[in-house]
Amino acid sequence: MEPKHDISFWTKYKKFATTEILMYLIMIIGIGLGIIFLS
Repeated sequence: MEPKHDISFWTKYKKFATTEILMYLIMIIGIGLGIIFLS
């Protein structure tokens, strides 16, 4: 097993996870604003 491969994998995973979290946050905020405006 190459440590460089592990490091690059974890770096990519971190970036991917951060993007996923940001997308979920935007979705939650959008849904929340939609409920506020509709109600």
